[in-house]
Amino acid sequence: MASFTVGTAPAYISGHGRAYIPAPTVIAGVTDELIQAARSALDAAYVPYSDYTVGAALRTADGTVFTGCNVENANYSNSLHAEEVAVAGAVKSGYREFDRLAVSSGVRDGVTPCGMCRQTLAEFCADDLPVVCDEGGESTTTYTLGELLPATIGPETLESAERSEKPD
Repeated sequence: MASFTVGTAPAYISGHGRAYIPAPTVIAGVTDELIQAARSALDAAYVPYSDYTVGAALRTADGTVFTGCNVENANYSNSLHAEEVAVAGAVKSGYREFDRLAVSSGVRDGVTPCGMCRQTLAEFCADDLPVVCDEGGESTTTYTLGELLPATIGPETLESAERSEKPD
């Protein structure tokens, strides 16, 4: 694997050149309230097809916490992801600024938000948003949103495209 840095964080390119994996920070002995909230949200997950539970807890700039769980549908593309549910609840309540996200899975340790959820978070959050991933027990791994989703598509991307000349 080829390696490079993103900011100051080491990262890697897969053999296909399509994905990179940021080097995480693992903090043993830390289970904070946001991880506990994400773990609690696991109990509400509706996963009759995969049994793959995910819980998320999103903290607003003023400290309010919104949780979400995944909600499956027989048509998998209609399923809702835990992070999406947390963001939607916060946005519905009028919040637009967030300072931390925690995710947990009842099936495996080290779960991270999928690409679609990362893009949803990027709509509202800065690249430096801490994303705390539950490693089970008392361990967590923290990434920034920018590490998980480099070169995101944001409002400025669309504005730039509108300003550029279009071919005749």
